[in-house]
Amino acid sequence: MAGTALISGVVNLLALTAPLFMLQVYDRVLSSRSVPTLVGLAVLAAGLYAVQGVLDVIRARVLLRLGDALDARLSGRVHAAIVGLPLVARVPGDGLQPLRDLDTVRGFVSGSGPAAFFDLPWMPLYLGLCFLFHVWLGVTALASAVLLVAVAVTADAFSRAPVAAALRRTTERNVMMEADRRGAEAMCAMGLGLLRAARWQAAAADCLAAHRRAGDVAALAGGIAKALRTMLQSAMLAVGAWLVIEQQTTAGVMIASSIVMGRALAPVDAAVASWKPFLTARQSWARLAGLLALMPPAGETLALPPPACELRAEALAVVPPGRRRPTVAGVGFAVPAGSALAVIGPSGSGKSTLVRALVGVWRPAAGAVRLDGASLDQWDRAALGRHVGYLPQDVALFDGTVAENIARFAADPDPAAVVAAAQAAGVHALILRFESGYATRIGEAGAALSAGQRQGIGLARALYGDPFLVVLDEPDASLDADGEAAVARAIAAVRARRGIAVVAAHRPAALAAVDLVLAMEAGRVTAFGPRDEVLARMSTARPATAEAAGRGVAPRGRMPAPLRILAEPAGRPGESREASDGPA
Repeated sequence: MAGTALISGVVNLLALTAPLFMLQVYDRVLSSRSVPTLVGLAVLAAGLYAVQGVLDVIRARVLLRLGDALDARLSGRVHAAIVGLPLVARVPGDGLQPLRDLDTVRGFVSGSGPAAFFDLPWMPLYLGLCFLFHVWLGVTALASAVLLVAVAVTADAFSRAPVAAALRRTTERNVMMEADRRGAEAMCAMGLGLLRAARWQAAAADCLAAHRRAGDVAALAGGIAKALRTMLQSAMLAVGAWLVIEQQTTAGVMIASSIVMGRALAPVDAAVASWKPFLTARQSWARLAGLLALMPPAGETLALPPPACELRAEALAVVPPGRRRPTVAGVGFAVPAGSALAVIGPSGSGKSTLVRALVGVWRPAAGAVRLDGASLDQWDRAALGRHVGYLPQDVALFDGTVAENIARFAADPDPAAVVAAAQAAGVHALILRFESGYATRIGEAGAALSAGQRQGIGLARALYGDPFLVVLDEPDASLDADGEAAVARAIAAVRARRGIAVVAAHRPAALAAVDLVLAMEAGRVTAFGPRDEVLARMSTARPATAEAAGRGVAPRGRMPAPLRILAEPAGRPGESREASDGPA
């Protein structure tokens, strides 16, 4: 920026070439009728014009690279903020708005707007030169500058609200379009296309109207500034002509002063024309600054040895993003290496919230999650990720090949490890039936796969590299009986290699390969311990539950969901024992 300011200073000094050339031509060449003088002045002026043109090109190229440098410096943090913000706060509106804000700021920095602002500080030089020509020429130029600055200030005052409204309407329109894109199947199946299209057309019309109002204000300000500038230059010529008639100055001064004043007012005119992009860029930068302050870069952490002993939760309380009250509170337990924990409970009991906290997706509001005694915030995120496998309820696959998704898009993945993870998840044979096998591209969010296929490949990704902690949230939600068996075998394999598996599930089949059970209800632990002991303890509550159901607490003869899940395996002791002895 300092270099650009220096170039702008030289450019503005060279801009005096035109008025000085005209002054010399009128006052020296015409009076002396000297052709050699005219040729010498023309050659000198041509050289200065050429240098000015080269510097203008250099300044434009520097500004373009400044915009690129700004983008390169901030794009990584903006990406991290866009991805990380939903994990700490509710994101209103368009989640990609920070990226658009960065593009807006880069576009303004790379354009002609900054050049006008760099030229503004040189206005006093030109005005002073007008005063040197004659005091009335200086007064005329100063009054003209004040009028144009007043137009610029007024344009700023009247443009802020329309520009902000236009941006808000644009965000609303984009959010609606993204929602319609995601819900295309439901819209097609239930015939909602015309209704949603009408709503989007209304939002688009509001957006266009808001942009039209902002554009009208900018166009009005630009038109007034342009007309006023032309009028003021004519006024300068008129004042100069009057001074020439009164023999207080020369014709050369009259022409030169008009050119100098035009150069003095040009940055103000350009600033008024660039005011709408400037306001948009300023608002975008304010939002970016607020976002980056909310999401500071992670500090450096000391490298820790790979975890190998224990997963522990201590008085854990978790508040989901955008909420004020915790949905999980007072949760504490310890799982040693070589064990598998099943987290069970009805919908809304806090299972998914708990597993998100166990892998560090949501930070605890109180308490801590520890691996071998170190809380998760003591780990470098990338280093911790190598020791954690996670399968969320909504399997998030990325555009790329099957192998790339399983290998977590590692730069140099181990093909043997990719195949081993697929075999452990029971999807190796399935992948081989794809058109290109492991090289098959799955599309955005795995759109080319069925729900069960996405879940199987997501499980393989969670098992890639034999992570110490494997956390599965409803892993069998979209799987058939073979898929459920594969999940049980995968949990057993994690235990066999002295890892830790945590599985949140509704189905009793998920209990087959675990040795510990944690039952939750309303965000709190109702039971924790060895599987058979917890199941036996919970099964004794069945008569009491049925009696409560008769009093209207629950339907008669039907157990509440958490007790029903726990009681079904326990009701067949032999079957449950056989299942636990096999895979374990």
